[in-house]
Amino acid sequence: MLSYEFPPLGGGGAKVVYGLSSELVKLGHIVDLVTMGFHGIPKYEQINGVNVYRIQCIRASESVCSTPEMGSYVLSAIPAALRLMRRERYHINHTHFIFPDGLVSSILKKITGLPYIITAHGSDVPGYNPNRFKLGHKLFSVPWKKVTQGAWQIVCPSESLKSLVLRCSPGTEVTVIPNGIDINKFQIDGNKQKRILLVSRMFERKGIQYFLRALEGLDIEHDVNIVGDGPYLRALQQMASKLKLKVRFCGWLENTSPELKELFETSSIFVFTSESENFPIVLLEAMTAGMAIITTKDTGCAEVVGDTALLVDSRDPVAIREALNRLINNPELCRELGQATRLRLKENFTWSAVAKRYVDLYSKVVEG
Repeated sequence: MLSYEFPPLGGGGAKVVYGLSSELVKLGHIVDLVTMGFHGIPKYEQINGVNVYRIQCIRASESVCSTPEMGSYVLSAIPAALRLMRRERYHINHTHFIFPDGLVSSILKKITGLPYIITAHGSDVPGYNPNRFKLGHKLFSVPWKKVTQGAWQIVCPSESLKSLVLRCSPGTEVTVIPNGIDINKFQIDGNKQKRILLVSRMFERKGIQYFLRALEGLDIEHDVNIVGDGPYLRALQQMASKLKLKVRFCGWLENTSPELKELFETSSIFVFTSESENFPIVLLEAMTAGMAIITTKDTGCAEVVGDTALLVDSRDPVAIREALNRLINNPELCRELGQATRLRLKENFTWSAVAKRYVDLYSKVVEG
Protein backbone atom coordinates (compact mmCIF):
# COMPACT_ATOMS: atom_id res chain seq x y z
CA MET A 1 0.00 0.00 0.00
CA LEU A 2 1.24 3.46 -0.94
CA SER A 3 0.01 6.68 0.63
CA TYR A 4 2.07 9.83 1.02
CA GLU A 5 -0.17 10.80 3.96
CA PHE A 6 -0.71 8.61 7.00
CA PRO A 7 -1.44 9.71 10.59
CA PRO A 8 -0.20 11.89 12.13
CA LEU A 9 0.33 13.48 8.69
CA GLY A 10 -2.56 14.67 6.56
CA GLY A 11 -6.31 14.90 6.94
CA GLY A 12 -9.28 12.72 6.07
CA GLY A 13 -7.53 10.66 3.41
CA ALA A 14 -4.84 9.64 5.89
CA LYS A 15 -7.51 8.47 8.33
CA VAL A 16 -9.04 6.34 5.57
CA VAL A 17 -5.71 4.64 4.93
CA TYR A 18 -5.28 3.98 8.65
CA GLY A 19 -8.76 2.55 9.11
CA LEU A 20 -8.78 0.41 5.98
CA SER A 21 -5.29 -1.03 6.40
CA SER A 22 -6.03 -1.90 10.04
CA GLU A 23 -9.24 -3.69 9.06
CA LEU A 24 -7.49 -5.61 6.27
CA VAL A 25 -5.03 -6.99 8.82
CA LYS A 26 -7.98 -8.14 10.94
CA LEU A 27 -9.26 -10.02 7.91
CA GLY A 28 -5.96 -11.91 7.64
CA HIS A 29 -4.08 -9.88 5.03
CA ILE A 30 -0.48 -8.67 5.30
CA VAL A 31 -0.18 -4.96 4.63
CA ASP A 32 3.11 -3.14 4.06
CA LEU A 33 2.58 0.62 3.83
CA VAL A 34 5.05 3.12 2.33
CA THR A 35 4.46 6.70 3.41
CA MET A 36 6.21 10.01 4.10
CA GLY A 37 8.56 10.42 7.01
CA PHE A 38 8.48 13.41 9.35
CA HIS A 39 10.47 14.86 12.23
CA GLY A 40 10.41 12.68 15.32
CA ILE A 41 8.37 9.81 13.83
CA PRO A 42 9.95 6.32 13.64
CA LYS A 43 11.11 5.18 10.21
CA TYR A 44 9.45 1.83 10.82
CA GLU A 45 6.76 0.70 13.21
CA GLN A 46 3.90 -1.76 13.30
CA ILE A 47 0.54 -0.11 13.92
CA ASN A 48 -2.47 -2.38 14.45
CA GLY A 49 -0.56 -5.07 12.57
CA VAL A 50 0.23 -2.80 9.60
CA ASN A 51 3.94 -2.55 8.70
CA VAL A 52 4.51 1.20 8.26
CA TYR A 53 7.67 2.28 6.39
CA ARG A 54 8.27 6.04 6.55
CA ILE A 55 10.75 7.25 3.97
CA GLN A 56 12.93 10.35 4.09
CA CYS A 57 11.32 13.30 2.30
CA ILE A 58 11.07 17.07 2.41
CA ARG A 59 7.98 18.14 4.37
CA ALA A 60 7.54 21.17 6.60
CA SER A 61 3.99 20.74 7.92
CA GLU A 62 1.88 17.92 9.33
CA SER A 63 -1.31 19.32 7.80
CA VAL A 64 -0.20 20.57 4.36
CA CYS A 65 2.03 19.11 1.63
CA SER A 66 3.21 21.18 -1.33
CA THR A 67 3.83 19.91 -4.86
CA PRO A 68 7.66 20.04 -4.51
CA GLU A 69 7.39 18.10 -1.26
CA MET A 70 5.29 15.49 -3.05
CA GLY A 71 8.03 15.32 -5.67
CA SER A 72 10.56 14.43 -2.98
CA TYR A 73 8.26 11.61 -1.89
CA VAL A 74 8.04 10.20 -5.42
CA LEU A 75 11.83 10.13 -5.72
CA SER A 76 12.19 8.30 -2.40
CA ALA A 77 9.16 6.00 -2.68
CA ILE A 78 10.21 4.25 -5.90
CA PRO A 79 13.48 2.74 -4.57
CA ALA A 80 11.89 2.07 -1.17
CA ALA A 81 9.04 0.13 -2.75
CA LEU A 82 11.40 -1.77 -5.03
CA ARG A 83 13.43 -2.90 -2.01
CA LEU A 84 10.29 -4.26 -0.40
CA MET A 85 9.25 -5.96 -3.64
CA ARG A 86 12.57 -7.77 -3.85
CA ARG A 87 11.99 -9.07 -0.33
CA GLU A 88 8.28 -9.94 -0.52
CA ARG A 89 5.90 -11.37 -3.09
CA TYR A 90 2.94 -9.00 -3.34
CA HIS A 91 -0.37 -9.82 -5.01
CA ILE A 92 -1.54 -6.26 -5.45
CA ASN A 93 -0.52 -2.66 -4.95
CA HIS A 94 -3.32 -0.61 -3.40
CA THR A 95 -2.42 3.03 -3.93
CA HIS A 96 -4.06 6.02 -2.29
CA PHE A 97 -4.10 9.34 -4.16
CA ILE A 98 -3.72 9.47 -7.96
CA PHE A 99 -0.95 12.00 -7.45
CA PRO A 100 1.68 11.63 -6.15
CA ASP A 101 1.31 7.93 -5.28
CA GLY A 102 -0.25 6.87 -8.57
CA LEU A 103 2.83 8.07 -10.43
CA VAL A 104 4.98 5.83 -8.23
CA SER A 105 2.70 2.84 -8.83
CA SER A 106 2.66 3.39 -12.58
CA ILE A 107 6.47 3.28 -12.66
CA LEU A 108 6.55 0.23 -10.39
CA LYS A 109 4.13 -1.57 -12.71
CA LYS A 110 6.38 -0.91 -15.70
CA ILE A 111 9.36 -2.33 -13.81
CA THR A 112 7.75 -5.29 -12.04
CA GLY A 113 4.33 -5.86 -13.61
CA LEU A 114 2.56 -5.56 -10.24
CA PRO A 115 -1.05 -4.42 -10.85
CA TYR A 116 -2.38 -1.47 -8.94
CA ILE A 117 -5.70 0.03 -7.96
CA ILE A 118 -6.02 3.62 -6.76
CA THR A 119 -8.37 5.14 -4.24
CA ALA A 120 -8.89 8.79 -5.18
CA HIS A 121 -9.47 11.17 -2.30
CA GLY A 122 -10.40 14.52 -3.87
CA SER A 123 -7.60 17.02 -4.44
CA ASP A 124 -5.80 14.43 -6.56
CA VAL A 125 -8.58 14.87 -9.18
CA PRO A 126 -8.58 17.95 -11.47
CA GLY A 127 -11.54 20.25 -10.89
CA TYR A 128 -12.21 19.05 -7.38
CA ASN A 129 -10.30 21.79 -5.61
CA PRO A 130 -9.86 24.96 -7.71
CA ASN A 131 -7.71 26.60 -5.03
CA ARG A 132 -5.10 23.88 -4.71
CA PHE A 133 -2.82 22.06 -7.16
CA LYS A 134 -4.44 23.86 -10.13
CA LEU A 135 -1.09 24.49 -11.79
CA GLY A 136 0.12 21.00 -10.93
CA HIS A 137 -2.90 19.36 -12.53
CA LYS A 138 -2.41 21.47 -15.63
CA LEU A 139 1.28 20.63 -15.93
CA PHE A 140 0.79 16.91 -15.23
CA SER A 141 -2.44 16.32 -17.15
CA VAL A 142 -0.86 13.81 -19.55
CA PRO A 143 0.86 11.61 -16.91
CA TRP A 144 -2.28 11.92 -14.73
CA LYS A 145 -4.34 10.35 -17.48
CA LYS A 146 -1.74 7.63 -18.07
CA VAL A 147 -1.71 6.81 -14.35
CA THR A 148 -5.50 6.47 -14.17
CA GLN A 149 -5.76 4.46 -17.36
CA GLY A 150 -2.93 2.18 -16.28
CA ALA A 151 -4.74 1.29 -13.05
CA TRP A 152 -6.80 -1.88 -12.89
CA GLN A 153 -9.48 0.16 -11.17
CA ILE A 154 -9.99 3.62 -9.73
CA VAL A 155 -12.01 3.63 -6.52
CA CYS A 156 -13.95 6.76 -5.57
CA PRO A 157 -15.74 7.15 -2.26
CA SER A 158 -18.55 9.19 -3.85
CA GLU A 159 -20.48 9.49 -7.09
CA SER A 160 -19.52 13.16 -7.32
CA LEU A 161 -15.81 12.32 -7.41
CA LYS A 162 -16.39 9.47 -9.85
CA SER A 163 -18.00 11.90 -12.30
CA LEU A 164 -14.95 14.18 -12.08
CA VAL A 165 -12.54 11.29 -12.76
CA LEU A 166 -14.54 10.17 -15.79
CA ARG A 167 -14.74 13.74 -17.07
CA CYS A 168 -10.94 13.96 -17.03
CA SER A 169 -10.24 10.37 -18.11
CA PRO A 170 -13.14 8.92 -20.14
CA GLY A 171 -13.24 5.14 -20.34
CA THR A 172 -11.33 4.59 -17.09
CA GLU A 173 -12.61 1.75 -14.90
CA VAL A 174 -14.14 3.46 -11.87
CA THR A 175 -16.12 2.01 -8.97
CA VAL A 176 -17.60 3.60 -5.85
CA ILE A 177 -16.75 2.28 -2.39
CA PRO A 178 -17.53 4.64 0.50
CA ASN A 179 -15.12 5.52 3.25
CA GLY A 180 -15.58 3.86 6.63
CA ILE A 181 -15.02 4.54 10.30
CA ASP A 182 -14.83 2.81 13.66
CA ILE A 183 -18.32 3.41 15.07
CA ASN A 184 -16.93 3.15 18.61
CA LYS A 185 -14.47 6.00 18.10
CA PHE A 186 -16.42 8.24 20.47
CA GLN A 187 -18.59 7.54 23.51
CA ILE A 188 -22.24 8.50 23.35
CA ASP A 189 -23.38 9.05 26.92
CA GLY A 190 -25.79 11.96 26.64
CA ASN A 191 -23.23 14.50 27.86
CA LYS A 192 -23.98 16.97 25.07
CA GLN A 193 -23.49 20.63 25.91
CA LYS A 194 -24.21 23.95 24.23
CA ARG A 195 -21.22 23.65 21.94
CA ILE A 196 -20.75 24.12 18.21
CA LEU A 197 -17.75 22.36 16.66
CA LEU A 198 -15.92 22.81 13.35
CA VAL A 199 -12.97 20.60 12.39
CA SER A 200 -11.16 21.20 9.12
CA ARG A 201 -7.89 21.94 7.42
CA MET A 202 -7.84 25.69 6.99
CA PHE A 203 -8.28 26.24 3.26
CA GLU A 204 -10.53 28.86 1.68
CA ARG A 205 -12.70 26.22 -0.02
CA LYS A 206 -13.64 24.75 3.36
CA GLY A 207 -16.09 27.63 3.78
CA ILE A 208 -15.43 28.54 7.40
CA GLN A 209 -15.52 32.23 6.43
CA TYR A 210 -19.22 31.84 5.55
CA PHE A 211 -19.91 30.26 8.92
CA LEU A 212 -18.22 33.22 10.64
CA ARG A 213 -20.36 35.64 8.66
CA ALA A 214 -23.44 33.64 9.66
CA LEU A 215 -22.54 34.23 13.32
CA GLU A 216 -22.37 38.01 12.95
CA GLY A 217 -24.91 39.58 15.30
CA LEU A 218 -26.29 36.18 16.32
CA ASP A 219 -27.01 36.02 20.04
CA ILE A 220 -26.21 32.47 21.16
CA GLU A 221 -25.16 30.81 24.38
CA HIS A 222 -23.22 28.07 22.60
CA ASP A 223 -19.43 27.90 22.74
CA VAL A 224 -17.88 27.79 19.27
CA ASN A 225 -14.69 25.76 18.78
CA ILE A 226 -12.82 25.71 15.47
CA VAL A 227 -10.14 23.02 15.16
CA GLY A 228 -7.48 22.87 12.47
CA ASP A 229 -4.51 24.55 10.84
CA GLY A 230 -3.57 25.64 7.36
CA PRO A 231 -2.75 28.62 5.14
CA TYR A 232 -6.17 30.31 5.56
CA LEU A 233 -6.15 30.25 9.37
CA ARG A 234 -4.75 33.75 9.86
CA ALA A 235 -7.38 35.29 7.56
CA LEU A 236 -10.14 33.53 9.50
CA GLN A 237 -8.77 34.74 12.82
CA GLN A 238 -8.66 38.30 11.50
CA MET A 239 -12.25 38.01 10.24
CA ALA A 240 -13.49 36.70 13.59
CA SER A 241 -11.76 39.58 15.37
CA LYS A 242 -13.20 42.16 12.97
CA LEU A 243 -16.72 40.75 13.40
CA LYS A 244 -16.23 40.64 17.20
CA LEU A 245 -17.16 36.98 17.37
CA LYS A 246 -16.72 34.84 20.48
CA VAL A 247 -15.08 31.84 18.86
CA ARG A 248 -12.08 29.78 19.92
CA PHE A 249 -9.49 28.71 17.37
CA CYS A 250 -7.95 25.55 18.81
CA GLY A 251 -5.28 25.06 16.15
CA TRP A 252 -4.05 21.65 15.06
CA LEU A 253 -5.09 18.84 17.41
CA GLU A 254 -3.82 15.29 17.04
CA ASN A 255 -6.70 13.03 15.98
CA THR A 256 -6.17 10.85 19.04
CA SER A 257 -5.77 13.74 21.49
CA PRO A 258 -7.96 13.80 24.63
CA GLU A 259 -8.93 17.41 23.89
CA LEU A 260 -10.31 16.62 20.43
CA LYS A 261 -12.10 13.54 21.76
CA GLU A 262 -13.73 15.65 24.47
CA LEU A 263 -14.87 18.25 21.94
CA PHE A 264 -16.51 15.60 19.74
CA GLU A 265 -18.20 13.87 22.64
CA THR A 266 -19.62 17.00 24.29
CA SER A 267 -20.54 19.20 21.30
CA SER A 268 -24.15 19.09 20.16
CA ILE A 269 -23.83 20.75 16.73
CA PHE A 270 -21.24 20.12 14.00
CA VAL A 271 -20.81 22.51 11.07
CA PHE A 272 -18.97 21.61 7.86
CA THR A 273 -19.83 23.99 5.03
CA SER A 274 -17.13 23.19 2.49
CA GLU A 275 -17.77 24.08 -1.14
CA SER A 276 -15.85 21.11 -2.58
CA GLU A 277 -15.72 17.68 -0.93
CA ASN A 278 -15.46 14.04 -1.86
CA PHE A 279 -16.45 11.92 1.16
CA PRO A 280 -15.15 13.74 4.25
CA ILE A 281 -14.11 11.53 7.13
CA VAL A 282 -14.75 14.38 9.55
CA LEU A 283 -18.48 14.04 8.82
CA LEU A 284 -18.32 10.34 9.67
CA GLU A 285 -16.60 11.31 12.92
CA ALA A 286 -19.37 13.81 13.70
CA MET A 287 -21.95 11.10 12.98
CA THR A 288 -20.08 8.70 15.27
CA ALA A 289 -20.28 11.31 18.02
CA GLY A 290 -24.04 11.67 17.56
CA MET A 291 -24.03 15.37 16.71
CA ALA A 292 -26.63 17.26 14.72
CA ILE A 293 -24.90 18.29 11.47
CA ILE A 294 -25.09 21.27 9.15
CA THR A 295 -23.31 20.67 5.84
CA THR A 296 -23.46 21.51 2.14
CA LYS A 297 -25.96 20.00 -0.27
CA ASP A 298 -24.01 20.56 -3.51
CA THR A 299 -20.96 18.44 -2.59
CA GLY A 300 -20.09 14.86 -1.66
CA CYS A 301 -21.13 15.76 1.90
CA ALA A 302 -24.75 15.08 1.02
CA GLU A 303 -23.85 11.49 0.03
CA VAL A 304 -22.40 10.96 3.49
CA VAL A 305 -25.23 12.31 5.64
CA GLY A 306 -28.22 11.50 3.42
CA ASP A 307 -31.39 12.88 5.01
CA THR A 308 -29.98 12.94 8.56
CA ALA A 309 -28.57 16.48 8.48
CA LEU A 310 -29.54 20.04 7.63
CA LEU A 311 -28.24 20.76 4.13
CA VAL A 312 -27.38 24.26 2.90
CA ASP A 313 -25.96 25.76 -0.27
CA SER A 314 -22.22 26.41 -0.17
CA ARG A 315 -21.05 30.03 0.21
CA ASP A 316 -24.39 30.99 1.79
CA PRO A 317 -24.10 32.64 5.24
CA VAL A 318 -27.86 33.31 5.37
CA ALA A 319 -28.69 29.61 4.91
CA ILE A 320 -26.09 28.62 7.52
CA ARG A 321 -27.55 31.15 9.95
CA GLU A 322 -31.08 29.79 9.43
CA ALA A 323 -29.89 26.22 10.01
CA LEU A 324 -28.03 27.26 13.17
CA ASN A 325 -31.14 28.97 14.49
CA ARG A 326 -33.23 25.85 13.86
CA LEU A 327 -30.87 23.68 15.89
CA ILE A 328 -30.09 26.19 18.62
CA ASN A 329 -33.78 26.81 19.26
CA ASN A 330 -34.80 23.15 19.08
CA PRO A 331 -32.68 20.85 21.30
CA GLU A 332 -35.03 17.96 20.58
CA LEU A 333 -34.30 18.25 16.84
CA CYS A 334 -30.58 18.14 17.70
CA ARG A 335 -31.09 14.89 19.59
CA GLU A 336 -33.22 13.35 16.83
CA LEU A 337 -30.69 14.18 14.11
CA GLY A 338 -27.82 12.91 16.26
CA GLN A 339 -29.58 9.58 16.68
CA ALA A 340 -30.37 9.41 12.96
CA THR A 341 -26.75 10.00 11.95
CA ARG A 342 -25.60 7.17 14.24
CA LEU A 343 -28.12 4.78 12.68
CA ARG A 344 -27.10 5.70 9.14
CA LEU A 345 -23.46 5.19 10.10
CA LYS A 346 -24.05 1.69 11.46
CA GLU A 347 -26.02 0.65 8.39
CA ASN A 348 -23.60 1.93 5.76
CA PHE A 349 -20.10 2.94 6.86
CA THR A 350 -18.50 0.42 9.21
CA TRP A 351 -14.92 -0.49 8.33
CA SER A 352 -15.84 -4.17 8.34
CA ALA A 353 -18.33 -3.71 5.49
CA VAL A 354 -16.08 -1.35 3.53
CA ALA A 355 -12.96 -3.57 3.82
CA LYS A 356 -14.87 -6.61 2.56
CA ARG A 357 -15.82 -4.70 -0.59
CA TYR A 358 -12.15 -3.89 -1.14
CA VAL A 359 -11.19 -7.55 -0.62
CA ASP A 360 -13.73 -8.56 -3.27
CA LEU A 361 -12.09 -6.07 -5.63
CA TYR A 362 -8.60 -7.39 -4.77
CA SER A 363 -9.75 -10.93 -5.61
CA LYS A 364 -10.90 -9.84 -9.06
CA VAL A 365 -7.54 -8.17 -9.72
CA VAL A 366 -5.53 -11.22 -8.60
CA GLU A 367 -7.71 -13.58 -10.63
CA GLY A 368 -6.99 -11.48 -13.68
